[in-house]
Amino acid sequence: MNIKKPKNIDPNVQLIKGIGASSWFAIKSEGDLYRIERFSLDGELECSRIFRAEPNTFDINHEHEFTYISHCKECTILQNNRTYKFYTDEY
Repeated sequence: MNIKKPKNIDPNVQLIKGIGASSWFAIKSEGDLYRIERFSLDGELECSRIFRAEPNTFDINHEHEFTYISHCKECTILQNNRTYKFYTDEY
């Protein structure tokens, strides 16, 4: 199934395909923290929260890939053969 990226969302979003629901994810730095946004397949914003990375050596300027488990409370990103977990205190 070929899924087209909606034009109204950041061009750097990444798609995580899921069973039943797939979502687009985007990450931006905000000081020492990160804003991660999740969008529906149609480009509707589902959540936008501030996250901290563990470990704190994540480099947003290097290639990275969102993977499972990622949702509005916790996200997982792979970078340089390392798994980074992102957590939020916003609910």
